[in-house]
Amino acid sequence: MSAVTTTLTEDQLALAEVTLDFAQEQLAPHAVAWDQDKHFPVDVIRRAAGLGLAGVYVREQHGGSGLSRSDGVLVFETLARGCPSIAGYLSIHNMVAWMIDRYGDDAQRARWLPGLCSAATLGSYCLTEPGAGSDAAALRTRAERQGDHYLLTGVKQFISGAGSAGLYVVMARTGEPGPGGISAFVVERDDPGVSFGPNERKMGWNAQPTRQVVLDGLRVPADRRLGAEGDGFRIAMNGLNGGRLGIAACSLGGAQSALDRSLSHLADREAFGSRLLDAQALQFRLADMATELAAARALVRQAAEALDGGDPLAPRLCAMAKRFATDTGYAVADAALQLHGGYGYLSEYGIEKIVRDLRVHQILEGTNEVMRVIVARGLTETLR
Repeated sequence: MSAVTTTLTEDQLALAEVTLDFAQEQLAPHAVAWDQDKHFPVDVIRRAAGLGLAGVYVREQHGGSGLSRSDGVLVFETLARGCPSIAGYLSIHNMVAWMIDRYGDDAQRARWLPGLCSAATLGSYCLTEPGAGSDAAALRTRAERQGDHYLLTGVKQFISGAGSAGLYVVMARTGEPGPGGISAFVVERDDPGVSFGPNERKMGWNAQPTRQVVLDGLRVPADRRLGAEGDGFRIAMNGLNGGRLGIAACSLGGAQSALDRSLSHLADREAFGSRLLDAQALQFRLADMATELAAARALVRQAAEALDGGDPLAPRLCAMAKRFATDTGYAVADAALQLHGGYGYLSEYGIEKIVRDLRVHQILEGTNEVMRVIVARGLTETLR
């Protein structure tokens, strides 16, 4: 696992080895077919749960693996070497499980965490709306208190796992405009009033469904609320700090796979009487790709350690890591396609799939433009 880091503990090395074996045996051989068939391999996700990969951050007393963010970025990078789409969904599922463990009460944890940690129940995160993407605090889905229930009405957009997932953490407005009027709720797939749009036709991430979640007069008990009224935006943003690290790590894993494939391809191909791998210009290209991935990996690990340690700069570092790693991962994958020549453009080689999968990482969990806003705000706030 030298491609990941040289500073892993023995436990992390063992975790990386087990996860890489799973990625190579259970994900990589099927990734292209899943993409082409738009197949969501729930059975394989449940096998991953058998290794503790569906409750990565959930505390052990609640059925999870109790791992750190530093462990988690290693898990998701390694999984993405097999399939970035499935690794990306597992990152989101784990974000949902963490939010319930962190902000739920004992009854909520007992009700939902066992199913999430075993992947008997899949989870989805519902923040984005058709008219509220980057400006998440402007969301319009409403939750009106009616006695001991809430009535939820609204539409959530671009929801990974929607329709297949059994549980949804939904952000809805319970109060005034802005972030202070948002609360978080847990919605179940079979609740009356929940429906789903068609599976979106996408550039990448085809091995997981993406649908609208439509809430039409959904009536949920008050005990489905996570935290207090008005806590929803804070819960959502804290969940996204970890989610951004997960997606950043998935970009690293997908790009590392593309780089590894490029090395093999250039070693096997000849032009003008010598191996392509022996051409200095191509060696320099490979060197730059490896260097940029190493730099991105170091920043992701730094951000993960900051989040583990409760560093007040952690949100800014997570934004930096997400922006840099997803931009770098996509650039490295695109360079790998170029190094493959015409073969890189053929679906059977799997490189063009990685390029398509990694492109959306620059958009989801907060666009990279929003990541720049977060970083800039942190740099300039003391000067206002």
